Amino acid sequence: MRGTYLNMFLAAIGSRWADPQHFPCSISLWPDQRTEAAVQARYLAKNRPHSKIAVLYQNDDYGKGYFAPLKDALAKQPGSALVADASYEITDATIDSQIIALQSSGADTLLTLASPKFAALSIRKVHEIGWKPHHLVAMPGSSVASVLRAAGLERSIGLITASFLKDPTDPQWRDDAGMKEWAAWMKKYYPEGDPTDWYNVFGYTLAQAMVHVLQQCGDDLTRENVMKRTTDLKDLSLPMLLPGIRINTSPTDFVPIKLMQLMRFDGKQWASFGELSGR
Repeated sequence: MRGTYLNMFLAAIGSRWADPQHFPCSISLWPDQRTEAAVQARYLAKNRPHSKIAVLYQNDDYGKGYFAPLKDALAKQPGSALVADASYEITDATIDSQIIALQSSGADTLLTLASPKFAALSIRKVHEIGWKPHHLVAMPGSSVASVLRAAGLERSIGLITASFLKDPTDPQWRDDAGMKEWAAWMKKYYPEGDPTDWYNVFGYTLAQAMVHVLQQCGDDLTRENVMKRTTDLKDLSLPMLLPGIRINTSPTDFVPIKLMQLMRFDGKQWASFGELSGR
């Protein structure tokens, strides 16, 4: 590892960060795209087995990293059909034409595999044209604070996503010790931060994972030892992870979180349903 950068617990979702053979010193904390794609495909197979599916995705490694495993996962689930897909560039001002084209395909289910700005545009445009698909959004585009408010909370009712974190808008966590600890930390160290934004929960959880690894390293903070400890985590539980979700890694397994929880938006907050799922 000499002369190599150490990217420890990246706030990134690309599956390339789960590739110890080619990127032995880079690891993300986020579930990789294959995990979320598998959760989405399994949900549709169980709950909407004869769906006509349209997909909107970002035309880069981020979007394609979602779309490719999603197609693979859907192909293994008989009954549903992928009838249309459309991509957008991150420099696009709107995605109106893509949404209209996807609607015209006859799809009754839409998967928006988008970054926050374009997820908000997708939700808004779908509502504007009167299309009523069963709408799933990838987790990066599901924040109440940065996406759903921008799109319009009333336009977001019924959205489905998958998560691995306790959502601060969900009242079931109001008396949860971990949530109280997080809220107190936010008030003390980041009072200007939005307490309804799960991105703040993620940053806090990522920092806790990093602190745990550094404590395990003791006084040996060499690159080799830090990476050794990072890739030897066994059932690590952190306060803001959803119940049943643990962090596990090994030298050949760079996907720390392998389970996610389905969520449905009710107009005010995300509410979990079903069982934990993964690939």
